Amino acid sequence: MSTSSNPHHRVLIVGGGSGGISVAARLRHAGMTDVGLIDPANTHYYQPLWTLVGGGRASVGETARAEATVMPQGVAWIKDAAQQIDPDEQTVRTASGIRVSYEYLVVCPGNQLDWTAIPGMAEALATPDVSSNYTAELAPKTWRVIQQMRRGTAVFTHPTGAIKCAGAPQKIAYLAADYWRRQGVLDDIRVVLVLPTPAMFGVPEFSRVLARVAERYGIEVRLSSEVTEIRPETSSVIVDDLTAGSQDEIIYDMMHVVPRQSAPDWLAISPIADATSGYAAVDPYTLQHTSHANVFSLGDASSLPTSKTGAAIRKQAPTLVDNLCDVMRGQDPVSRYDGYTSCPLVTARDRMLLAEFDYDKRPTPSLPVIDTQQERYDMWLLKRYGLPFMYWNLMLRGRA
Repeated sequence: MSTSSNPHHRVLIVGGGSGGISVAARLRHAGMTDVGLIDPANTHYYQPLWTLVGGGRASVGETARAEATVMPQGVAWIKDAAQQIDPDEQTVRTASGIRVSYEYLVVCPGNQLDWTAIPGMAEALATPDVSSNYTAELAPKTWRVIQQMRRGTAVFTHPTGAIKCAGAPQKIAYLAADYWRRQGVLDDIRVVLVLPTPAMFGVPEFSRVLARVAERYGIEVRLSSEVTEIRPETSSVIVDDLTAGSQDEIIYDMMHVVPRQSAPDWLAISPIADATSGYAAVDPYTLQHTSHANVFSLGDASSLPTSKTGAAIRKQAPTLVDNLCDVMRGQDPVSRYDGYTSCPLVTARDRMLLAEFDYDKRPTPSLPVIDTQQERYDMWLLKRYGLPFMYWNLMLRGRA
């Protein structure tokens, strides 16, 4: 851990999540000896498993490890929070007032959860019947709420705008519905899934499968809609039809909510932010900043027009490191990221289909001998056991 009052690093990484740790590990493998990383967290989470925690198929303890145990050897960890980037002076100021200077910068602090953006959401989470899988603290509550539900109306929300793992809001609906079906109470529960999109998923091949899944469980899908207000005092939500411009009020007995999400406030007002989105403005193929050649970004805090998933980061990290090394050698970046991402879509308590696609929304299966557009048990095993193993043992070590 770095203890210098005003340290300098040849490469400075902001963020110690999936992107930051993966890039740091790959830089060390490439022979880079002077790498600093700014992140205040004590705990590192494998967030994709939180959906299964909320669905009663994994424990929250499995998702967490001490940040110190995943930090690559030889990386100077500055245990602090970034608050300001000055790309002209090539410095990052932290919450404690330290100014860290750099020659090259990698920005990947993740996005922020805006719990107060939808009126009543924060207050509703304090009640017994509302939860969310978007934090480690709340995901276990989701499972308790699902278990207690025996009749009434269950609402599952999805906000407008880019969010982490866009499939997660509906995956928990399928996990819950399958549990209620197995308990023999699904016929007594009205399940409402509110989606802001005009289809179940952005890729038609997978959207068709998910429409059949929703129909199988009898889920009432509200497309092109969003919950715009929650009234916990009356256990009701206001649902806006984004196409018709109308509103509807639904009384709920349980609800899983997903907050709107955005770039961290300090990043959104920084000189490296995209003026429209607030995310770090980078070339979608090289991951190099559009104005500052010594700045790169990946993951949830970048402007990359793809889904914000760990699978996307797994493909972005090697491209970024290759291009960063090229720039450090005085060369043009030549490696290209094609927008690959994947979303493991859990459709039952023991079934999953793997949605893999690129910038053009074309399916790009990495397992050509397996039809990943079908609900499969082996894909469920991949989600439950294979992907976490790959994350902790290969991806964070810069090996996959």
